[in-house]
Amino acid sequence: MHFQLLVSKYTATKQLIYSRIIKFPSVYTCQPEMLCIKDRKFPLYKARDAKRILYISGIALRLEKSQNQQALIIANEIASDLSATCGDVFSIQIVPPGWIHLELTHPILAAWLQNLAVGSLLGGRDQGRTNNLTIKNPQHLFTVQYAHARCCSLLQQAHREELIKLKEVLSGTEISFEQQQPLLSISEPAFWSICLPQPIPWLSSDAKLRLNHPAESRLIGELVQVVDDLECKTFGSAVNWEKAALDLSQAFENFWSECRIWGKIKITSPLLAQARLGLVMATQSVLRLLLKDKLGVFAPLEL
Repeated sequence: MHFQLLVSKYTATKQLIYSRIIKFPSVYTCQPEMLCIKDRKFPLYKARDAKRILYISGIALRLEKSQNQQALIIANEIASDLSATCGDVFSIQIVPPGWIHLELTHPILAAWLQNLAVGSLLGGRDQGRTNNLTIKNPQHLFTVQYAHARCCSLLQQAHREELIKLKEVLSGTEISFEQQQPLLSISEPAFWSICLPQPIPWLSSDAKLRLNHPAESRLIGELVQVVDDLECKTFGSAVNWEKAALDLSQAFENFWSECRIWGKIKITSPLLAQARLGLVMATQSVLRLLLKDKLGVFAPLEL
C-alpha cells in the first residue's frame, strides 16, 4: 500500500526521483544554487541499462564549485539522507567523481507498473496533441499501429480465456467489457484497464519481479523512458515521438516473440502469464497515447 500511494502521486518514475532529492535536508538549502534543485533543473538521466531501471544524478557535481567542497563528499551526504528516508524506493551507489546512481527497487517498480496497467497513471489524462507533426517514415507508423493492435488482440483473448478481466472507462464511467463488445469491434477503446487479478502478480514471494527475461526488462525500460519523456521536460532537445513510439513497438514485438503467455506457461505458471499480460496492458495504454496525442493518428484494435 505504501508503494501504491507513493507512485500514485507521480506519473513518471523520474518525477518520483526528483521529488525525493529535493526534500533532502542539508546545509545547502538556503543557497541560491539550490534553486536548480527546487526547479528540478539539475542533471538526472536514465541510464541505458538492460537489466535494471537506473538513474544517474549529477547534482553533487553541480554544487561542487559553489560550495567549495568535493563532489564526492556532497554526494555521500545526499546519499546518506536518501538511504535513511527512501531505502525502500531505490538503492544508492556513489561513483567517483561524484555521480549518484539510483536504482529503483522491484516493489516500487511493480507498483508503478500496476498503476500503469489499471489506468491510474495515464487513463483519462489530457497530454495535449502534437500539432503539425511530419511522419518521416510511414512504415514506422504502421509498425506502431500494428503493435497496438497486437496488444489489443492479446488482451481480448486473455479476457475470453479468463486469464484476466477487462473493463473499459468511457468519460469517467466504468463499463463492463461485455457491454462494450459490439462497440469495441468497430472502434478504438476510450481506455482499457485490468480489473482482475487485483493486484497483478508482478512480484514473486521474495519480492522480486517475475518479469526478469531480457526482453521483459527491455520493454519495461522503454515504458519508463516514454512516460518520463511524456511527463518531464527534456533538457537540450525536443522528444522525437516517432522514434520513441517505434522503439517501444520494437521492444514489444521482441517481448512477444521471446516471452510466451499461452500453452505451457498458462498451465504451469499462470501468475507469470498474468504478469506478462499486465505488461501488455501497460504497453497498450502508452502506445495508444502516443498514437493519438503525439502522432495524431488512429489507435486501431485490429489490422
